[in-house]
Amino acid sequence: MPIIDAHVHLYPPEVNRDPVGWAAACGERHWAKLCTRRRKDGRGVQGFPGVEDLLRAMDAAGVTRAVLQGWYWEHPAACRMQNRFYAECVRTHPDRLSAFATLHPGAGPAAVIEEIQVACDAGLVGLGELSPHSQGCGIDDPGFGAALERAGQLGMPVNLHVTDPESRNYPGRVETPLADFVALAQRYPQTTFVLAHWGGLLPLRITVPLPDNIFYDTAASPLLYGQDIWRRFCATVPAVKVLFGTDYPLNAYPAIDAEPNFTRLVAEAHRSELSALQLKAIMAENAQRLLHL
Repeated sequence: MPIIDAHVHLYPPEVNRDPVGWAAACGERHWAKLCTRRRKDGRGVQGFPGVEDLLRAMDAAGVTRAVLQGWYWEHPAACRMQNRFYAECVRTHPDRLSAFATLHPGAGPAAVIEEIQVACDAGLVGLGELSPHSQGCGIDDPGFGAALERAGQLGMPVNLHVTDPESRNYPGRVETPLADFVALAQRYPQTTFVLAHWGGLLPLRITVPLPDNIFYDTAASPLLYGQDIWRRFCATVPAVKVLFGTDYPLNAYPAIDAEPNFTRLVAEAHRSELSALQLKAIMAENAQRLLHL
């Protein structure tokens, strides 16, 4: 059975060489707070692999394709940098890698539309991981609205970061009201939304019917929920609405693993008590359908 990881992050060599120094020089303080911090034992919360490291980790877990997600950078220049890097990754490894483009709504509608077109022409297939809440922009920001409308016109799914309102506090945590995502899906019915991190359990916390253009991914699942989340979530939400994602190179099992990997979350999914048909949908078919793979 093929496995598509729909939520992976990767950074250019200049970021990997000195993540802390790069973030300080470029004013990316929020990313530094989330991604360069260390746990009590001194280990980083995540790794900074290169492309070849990523491919080796995918091979070790039987992951056939990874979908690279951007970051919700504080500056448009960082968005452009990551998008150009992802374009090169996809050009070099079209059989293994797909990528989403990131953007900063504050750049304004015209600049955002131009960046989306450049990314689309380079073979990027979606927008994300976006988080206007983390970038100091409201969901009514004109640049954000222009991006969502254009994504719908181009058939590019949009991955949005979601914080569970009942989750524990951690450095860099940003509130993302769940009602905002319902409003966005209603406002842009042509656009497909993939809400990261099980959507903050949106369908379990909001009892009103949800728009049909909302999907979810499983990124960072073990850091947020127990093993039972697969069965519990899919008891309410059809499996055709869920995409497998790890949030690699975040270390999802820090108490067990010294380094991030794909293997353990793939194994957790297969222990989830879901049916074979549900697993096929989550692990590959849903991403294949949404991304036309």
